[in-house]
Amino acid sequence: MSPRRPKASSSMAAAAMPLAELEQWLQARVDQHPAATGLPMLDGYVAAIVAGPVSMSPLDWICPLLAIDADAFNHGGTPEFAAISAVALRHNEISQILSTTPNQFAPMHRRQPNGVVDPRPWCQGFYAAMRLRLSAWAPLLDASNVNHRLLLPILLHCRDDQAASAARTATDRPRDPRLSAQRPPRYSRSRRGHAPILDADPLRTRTLITADVGAHTGYG
Repeated sequence: MSPRRPKASSSMAAAAMPLAELEQWLQARVDQHPAATGLPMLDGYVAAIVAGPVSMSPLDWICPLLAIDADAFNHGGTPEFAAISAVALRHNEISQILSTTPNQFAPMHRRQPNGVVDPRPWCQGFYAAMRLRLSAWAPLLDASNVNHRLLLPILLHCRDDQAASAARTATDRPRDPRLSAQRPPRYSRSRRGHAPILDADPLRTRTLITADVGAHTGYG
């Protein structure tokens, strides 16, 4: 029998704000400039933290994501702590999926009224997290790096000038016709997975980057 996670996980789940409420809470904080103003952006941001080339302290990425102070981590029972817990749960979920069953990873995309998936908010959230440690992502932002094409679909959906410039540079180079802006290939990297947030149980397997930004996975 596999060992069960510590009780910290169940406590965190009990404290977590429901996702629908979390989105409303984020939208009410727009004037405080959180890195994400909706669930798709938040999901892309967290996915980049999990799949990124460098580990980060939760304080360093959750605080800008939610536009909160570090002291919010010390006060349970507050809306800020409930939001932190919800983000931590999604981080742990993505980390677990990418480490064990990456083909099942499903980004939180919204659909437009015509039913077409809109990947832009998710991609913009992903890039917002990249900007926290952009130097660590530099090899994948280099258009001469063959793996740059794995980020290209994300960059193409971002409005940031630096992201757009990197995307344009890459599109000037010959492209493999098998690559699609809607469904880039997956590749594995020899890196250790991130330990779950607020949970001492580390992941034992390695993480795969999955940038399936065109997945038709909307949520209700």
